[in-house]
Amino acid sequence: MKTKNIKKAIDFDDYLKEQLKDPEFKKGYDEYGRQLEIAYQILQLRKKKKLSQAQLAKKIGTKQSNIARMESGQQNFSVEILEKIADAFGCNLKIVFCK
Repeated sequence: MKTKNIKKAIDFDDYLKEQLKDPEFKKGYDEYGRQLEIAYQILQLRKKKKLSQAQLAKKIGTKQSNIARMESGQQNFSVEILEKIADAFGCNLKIVFCK
C-alpha cells in the first residue's frame, strides 16, 4: 500500500493571526472589515423596510447594480452616498472615530 504525502492542514485562524502581523495586510483587512460592516447594515435596513434593491436605488438616484455592490462590500462609500441612504431609510448618519 502506497502512502501519499499528506500536507499538514493549515488552521485559518492561525494563518490569519500570522498575516495580521504584516501592517500592510492588517490595514487592508481592517478597511475591508469596516466596508463589510456598513454593507451589512444597509442590507439589514433595506430588508427591515421591505425594499428591493431597485427600490432603494431609485430612492437614492443610482442603479440596482450599485446597491448590489454596496451590499456585498464591493464598493467604497462616500459620506454623500451614506447620507442619501440614511435619508432613504429615515435615519440619521452618525460617524464615530474611536481608538
